[in-house]
Amino acid sequence: MKTLEQRLQIVEQHVNSGNIKLMIIGLGSVGAYLLDYIISSNDADISVVVVGRDEEKMRKKVNIARISGLIREVNKSHIDVEGGVDLNDINSIQRVIEKHQPDFIVNSSRAYPGLKYGSISWANVRAYGIWSPLAIRFTKNIMEACDNADTNAVVINTSYSDAVIPWLKSAGRAYPDFGSGNLNHLVPRLKFAAAEILGVNDYWNVDVMFAAGHFHDVCISKEGQTEGVELPLKIYYNGKEQDIPHDKLFAGCKIAMPVDQTRNMMNASSNYNIITAVINAIRTKEDQKLFIPGFDGNIGGYPVTVGYRNGKLNALIDESVFSFEEMNKADRASMALDGIEDIVNGKLIYTDALIEKAKKAFGAELPKEVPFEDIEKTAEYIIEKIILPNT
Repeated sequence: MKTLEQRLQIVEQHVNSGNIKLMIIGLGSVGAYLLDYIISSNDADISVVVVGRDEEKMRKKVNIARISGLIREVNKSHIDVEGGVDLNDINSIQRVIEKHQPDFIVNSSRAYPGLKYGSISWANVRAYGIWSPLAIRFTKNIMEACDNADTNAVVINTSYSDAVIPWLKSAGRAYPDFGSGNLNHLVPRLKFAAAEILGVNDYWNVDVMFAAGHFHDVCISKEGQTEGVELPLKIYYNGKEQDIPHDKLFAGCKIAMPVDQTRNMMNASSNYNIITAVINAIRTKEDQKLFIPGFDGNIGGYPVTVGYRNGKLNALIDESVFSFEEMNKADRASMALDGIEDIVNGKLIYTDALIEKAKKAFGAELPKEVPFEDIEKTAEYIIEKIILPNT
């Protein structure tokens, strides 16, 4: 695949010509919410193609989204449906990418749909990394199809990108440009908490600089604490840095949330945020700040700036406040608590603690290392030994 900078130049041309195409792969709850948000943007320049196996099921979801949008008088996006696409069949995915030539591809598919993996893992092993082979299962196929098609699209992944994107890069494979969710779900909580502590109502004027891995998205959101890990964090209000104790901020992030699929409103919003950030950077020529898990194949989550450098649009990790080294150190500590010791040479390495906990909680013998070529085998083992007995 071309570099991200090269592909962004193509996207820039299409944005400027008013011809932006978005491909959503998988129309579960994340994809359906995202489709609704795109429709609600009322942007006539954006067309959407929805891709998956069951055309009839997808068409029903598309129809209700289109009609609901038109009731609100915000539906200007043209929507196509491409059924019969098997995400286990790389050629099938490649054909649909080549046919539609999208500017953005959002992978919202799940190898085991209809289940929040954390509902099993958090209470039992207090870690999410155990699911990595499932999270990467369809992503690796989609990225191989993107590579074969030599797509010009910006690719966004929705499932555990803190580990999935680094795993693909470490194996020498094409990898998504952006990951959605995770870190990006925690930043709004920090803004709300900071506004509450400062006693202000304009929480949109609160700014955050922050880096953390997936474990802390869950731990801080659920429990309001960091398990003793010091995370790089600064809070600003109207551009001025605020001296707020971090433990007080994190405690304020413990906000009750549903545990069903309505939680995926956040992930869909994160996808929407990435797409609109790229489009807005092109239209306004102003930098856009994002918080991205797995960016550029780095483990954990980072602040990222999308904007123009030397006259060319690009996306880079933002080191204006914290160095990459200090952010990466915190991210690795976070991911270790999530059960991921490292990702090197195409191998995902589980922590000994996770292996021991999984054996005790589920009677499952996880391997210490999962080579790239063993992803399918390990994913099937996890389904058989952990998911099915616990659902």
